[in-house]
Amino acid sequence: MSKRVDTVVFDLGNVLIAWDPRRLYRQLIDDEERMDWFLREVCNSAWNEQQDAGRSWSEATALLRDRYPEHADLIDAYHLRWEETLVGPIEGTVALLAELKARGVRLLALTNWSHETFPIARQRYPFLQWFEGIVVSGEERLIKPDPRIYQCLLDRYAVDPARALYIDDSRRNVDAAEALGMQGWWFSEPDGLRIRLTELGLLAADGVRHG
Repeated sequence: MSKRVDTVVFDLGNVLIAWDPRRLYRQLIDDEERMDWFLREVCNSAWNEQQDAGRSWSEATALLRDRYPEHADLIDAYHLRWEETLVGPIEGTVALLAELKARGVRLLALTNWSHETFPIARQRYPFLQWFEGIVVSGEERLIKPDPRIYQCLLDRYAVDPARALYIDDSRRNVDAAEALGMQGWWFSEPDGLRIRLTELGLLAADGVRHG
């Protein structure tokens, strides 16, 4: 007989907090095609992921400035104006988090995020204080989907994986959680998550919203 889920582990970026570097670079590059090129070839996701893994922003930007000196100001902006890449809370998911908190569900978070920029989010979004604990990849120098960072969370907070639901907008990150025995939910929008949380008995059935 399967165990009842009593712990919910949230990813943060694009699950609770919308993030998009285009929000910043549309202010700096007036041509959409040129902006897409810059974010694909210069300040791309693979480069940004290394900051999530613990690399300092000073090292990261220096590396690219050496390679693309003509784009030095744009490269520096990724760090210096990083806060402008935050779009804001995903209100539907924050509402679910509030309901889970009110019902006494254990709440944890596991996020790929730079240890240098995460304090900005902590200060900006009060709902991050609702979590019993948050494991930040940049602090651990490990990034999802490395199973070691999931195990870090499980060990640190004595989580029984069979009693935990893990939520992420990345399929590979969900797969990694499931490989360690957690239930997984591939997030795309709050309404589908609400239905799943209700099915698991974590939210009241009369709380299901539609539309």
